[in-house]
Amino acid sequence: MTSRFALADEAATARLGAALGQAIEALTEAIRRGGLVIGLSGELGSGKTALVRAVLRRLGVTGTVKSPSFSLLELYTVSRLNFYHLDFYRFSKPSDFSTSGFRDLFTPGSVCAIEWPEQAHEPGFSVDLQIGMQIADSGRIAKFDALTQIGRECLQETNGAWQTSQDAAC
Repeated sequence: MTSRFALADEAATARLGAALGQAIEALTEAIRRGGLVIGLSGELGSGKTALVRAVLRRLGVTGTVKSPSFSLLELYTVSRLNFYHLDFYRFSKPSDFSTSGFRDLFTPGSVCAIEWPEQAHEPGFSVDLQIGMQIADSGRIAKFDALTQIGRECLQETNGAWQTSQDAAC
């Protein structure tokens, strides 16, 4: 299942992030049973961190939401879930992921939002929902690919919340 979202400006990115956050809230019990892994790919400056920041705002985080580019990991507790924002950009060899200990974060009750997941270079590593962010002439394009059942449920909930936000924005 795939959806594309045209994001004309930062406000549209924030609305999409809020829609994804609303989906995570709606799926809290399912995530508590099995977890959710979201991959975010796209060139530098394409809006990956801005999207995650908007998700976290929707989930109630009021403090600073930093990019994990230097720390590699930022942790937030939201909606009875652990929310891990990770960045694998600097992983350059297959052993970087396997020796990082990050695999231990992929547990029931956790949302792992990973920038540059393709850098994991780990056989069997997979995400539930892959988000590709692309810079376009008219802003950004976000492509969501649901790869598992929880990913499909998350995308369906996101689509519904996005449509509601679009109707309200008009």
